[in-house]
Amino acid sequence: MQTRRFFIMTTDPVHIGTGGMRLGRVDNTIVREPGTNLPKIPATALHGAIRNYAARRYGKPQCAGQKGHCGRPSCPICYTFGSTQGKAGSFSGVVSIGDARILLFPVYSMVGPVWVTSPSVLRDAGVGECKVSADKAKWDSSDRELPTDKPLNLGWLMVEREADLPPISWPSQIPQQIRKRVVLVSDKLFSQIVNSNLEVRTSVAINPETGAAEEGALFTYEAIPRTTILWFEVVEDDFRGEFPSKGKLGKWKNTLDQKDDNTKKLLKKWHLWKEEDGESKFDESVKRAKEWVENELNRHGNNGVSWENPTQVVTAGLEWAEHLGIGGMGTRGFGRVKWLREVK
Repeated sequence: MQTRRFFIMTTDPVHIGTGGMRLGRVDNTIVREPGTNLPKIPATALHGAIRNYAARRYGKPQCAGQKGHCGRPSCPICYTFGSTQGKAGSFSGVVSIGDARILLFPVYSMVGPVWVTSPSVLRDAGVGECKVSADKAKWDSSDRELPTDKPLNLGWLMVEREADLPPISWPSQIPQQIRKRVVLVSDKLFSQIVNSNLEVRTSVAINPETGAAEEGALFTYEAIPRTTILWFEVVEDDFRGEFPSKGKLGKWKNTLDQKDDNTKKLLKKWHLWKEEDGESKFDESVKRAKEWVENELNRHGNNGVSWENPTQVVTAGLEWAEHLGIGGMGTRGFGRVKWLREVK
């Protein structure tokens, strides 16, 4: 088992709605953590989009959704994310994707954009331990990008500088131009700053017959703004140890060609044959299993896809989120996120 931490940056506003209309500042609100009231990208949204894009990139869109999976043990999509209606039975996936949580949040100031964070946010992300007074802030003034002797506005809120930001072991994925403009505030202020500076848009539905605005169809919605840095974890627990890599598929093909006791064991494991079926159905089961294996072998290398483990399937899907997006309002320019790869 291994856990890998991913950092992403929104390149468009991202809207993951709570469903339905709400009374308040906006009609369509986004998902938040109950304890902190901070916006997040829920794991369900990430998991669904990543599976969808990985399946399409692999050339098997039927394995993208909740239904219609091939469910074959030779399929890297079903093996990684699980299958509920496969011909080889239902089985769970081997990766767990967590919620994407805010690490650095962009806010307008009179000296340009700054990225706000807080002690608990840094601690949860595994970045480091920092302290700051309840109503003040810390930022680095060594590069003279931020003021040293004046308060700083974070949106509508003016905060005084307490001291320089202590050294932080930023992950290499965080762009240098953002690290130089980080402002540390208390957890109390952080939630207020974030929720006061979300992107809010107003839209109106269009009548398809007239092409004009629909009467009474004005609505507002909020989103996590562009250039927000978030993090999430992917746990790979490949308890079966049977990921269908190209090498593994080749071994299975050789086993099926032998038609011996090892072949029977493999067919039993895949629920394609059992002893009571007799030898009459053995050849038929071998033929079906070989079709499965050869089908996947033919896909390896297509579109640059040749996965060796489940985490590579996840990263392949995440790469396409930079172009196709996550969440709702995609036709309104929302949703794209960029995977920040480790800088070496």
